[in-house]
Amino acid sequence: MSRICAICGKAPQKGHNVSHANNKTRKIWLPNLQTVRHEENGSVRRIRACAKCIKRGLVKKPSHRNYSPAPVEQA
Repeated sequence: MSRICAICGKAPQKGHNVSHANNKTRKIWLPNLQTVRHEENGSVRRIRACAKCIKRGLVKKPSHRNYSPAPVEQA
């Protein structure tokens, strides 16, 4: 499973950590991906979306199902 947002395509960024002595070590900044249920075209599936897309409202969360108990027939 890739570390890419399914909505905006945000992916890991590469660069260097730079110390006070100007030493450089490799660094990867990962997006804040969350697994959420997303409703699209009437179907619900799990996607990995970044927190920014979730906060912006780009993820349409499915409505909760109303599981009511079966009616009890009285004799």
